[in-house]
This record gives sequence, structure tokens and C-alpha cells, in this order.
Amino acid sequence: MAVFKTLTDADIAMFSTSLVAGVDEVGRGPLVGDVVTAAVILDPNRPILGLNDSKKLSEKRREALFDEICEKALSFHVGRASPAEIDDLNILHATMLAMQRAVAGLARAPELVLVDGNRSPAFNHAGQRLSSHSIVKGDGLIASISAASIIAKVTRDREMDVLDAAYPQYGFAKHKGYPTKAHFEAIAEHGVFDQYRKSFKPVKALLER
Repeated sequence: MAVFKTLTDADIAMFSTSLVAGVDEVGRGPLVGDVVTAAVILDPNRPILGLNDSKKLSEKRREALFDEICEKALSFHVGRASPAEIDDLNILHATMLAMQRAVAGLARAPELVLVDGNRSPAFNHAGQRLSSHSIVKGDGLIASISAASIIAKVTRDREMDVLDAAYPQYGFAKHKGYPTKAHFEAIAEHGVFDQYRKSFKPVKALLER
């Protein structure tokens, strides 16, 4: 595994000439729901303007880019790990598993996988081992990782909206499952259900009372 804290022009040139899958995750911090990852292979002949780290984009802009990525990408796939898997493996290993699932589900095999962050799991596609690099703050540097960030973010946010409709007393549409004051107050009043990550300290502490 190679880690790039800064990218040279040569690095970027190498990435732009390969069939690259960008990978990113959303949802390591929340107390509830899946950790969601995405892998995206962009089409160099159909550029998408305005790609960036999903956290730096407005919800309206993310939604518009989500649709454009789905339309123009050569391939994309969403991977995930469930709350039960997170509790069993821990959040780091569950995230790595979700990333592997995202890449394995691509319709075509990339030549190179670029992962946002400081570590990367081993990737395989149809039995073929793939080369990969992890890139610190890659979601703001590499277009395919930015696209993966957007796909993962919009997917998980929509799932939190569905959960909000089922459990409106928890306020998931607002806090997206993250450990906010309002979320803690809702848990204290209403308890937890099967979508919660029971190994996470605030949830575990509540269950042990």
C-alpha cells in the first residue's frame, strides 16, 4: 500500500491515464445504520464539473452531482457493512470490508483503486488482485474519489431519511445518526432498536444500565 500525503504532477498524470476506481466511505461516526462505501470509475470522455469532497457541497449540489455521476460514470457500485458486522468486526475492519464489496461489485475491473484516507484494504475483482493507493484528503484531490464520496453520502443520507420516516421521534433526517445532543436525548427517551451499533460506547452504556 502506498500513501500519498501530497500529490505530484507525475502522480496525477499516472492516475489520469489509468482506468481508475475511486473509493470513499460515509458513516463511520454515526451510532446507527450501515457504514456505506462507493466505488466509481469515471468516463474521461464525459467529464463532470464541480466534483469535490461531499462534505464541502450543499445538499442540493450533491443531489445534482449524484444524478450526473450515475448517468455518466463507466461504472459505480455501493458497498456496505451492517450494524451487526460493525459490532462483530469493529468499525475500521467493517469499513474496509464495505470498500472491498464496492470494488468487487463494479461492472468492469479497474486498473487501479484510489482510496480516500491513510489506509487501503486488499482489493479483488472477479478473482483478480488490484493495485491500490490510499490518498490523504483524496476526496478533494481526485475526481473519482470525489464522485465516490458523493455517491456514498447521498445514498446514506437517503437511508437516514427512510429511517426517519419509520422512527420520526429520533430525528434521523436532521442528525443522520451522528451522536448529537438531540440524538442522545432521543435515545434516552425512546431506547435503541436493531439498527443501532451496540458496540459503540454511548449505545453500549445505555444498554448496560
